[in-house]
Amino acid sequence: MKEFLTDVETLRKNARENMDRGPVTDVYGADLERVLYVLNQSLATELVCVLRYKRHYFTAQGLDAQAAAAEFLEHAGEEEGHADMIAARITQLGGEPDFNPDSLTKRSHSEYDSSKKLEKMIREDLVAERVAIAAYTEIISWLGDGDPTTRRMLEEILAVEEEHAEDMLDLLNRKP
Repeated sequence: MKEFLTDVETLRKNARENMDRGPVTDVYGADLERVLYVLNQSLATELVCVLRYKRHYFTAQGLDAQAAAAEFLEHAGEEEGHADMIAARITQLGGEPDFNPDSLTKRSHSEYDSSKKLEKMIREDLVAERVAIAAYTEIISWLGDGDPTTRRMLEEILAVEEEHAEDMLDLLNRKP
């Protein structure tokens, strides 16, 4: 049976080794390179969502356009916050956040949308949220206890993505 806690002297000795790795210690339990890859995909997803929601905000027209546009703008801000959280975590783990616009849509889990009809915009946003929910749920499960900090961050993001999906469904179900 593995000892519950390493003795203090060993903890101190190990903390001094590889200090350039910051918070990533020898007991980090996930595949760091794969985590950084997945987080950069998630970063791309959030950035594409910001762009999609911003476009929908500025182009929404028709019945209920004001209510939908307000949701689009709110969601864009929240998605940007998610992107910032993910980029900060990538940096904290010693990686480099990839903001390259040339590859954003290729790395993103969700797609960009340039629909012109309000209902189509809402539907595409709902699809994108459902994609993000499925992706984050899989990533969280995959991380398990290997990287609890990243897992908790993604759980927090997942909860907001679920709210976004609910908001889009509510907009779709409104009757003029």
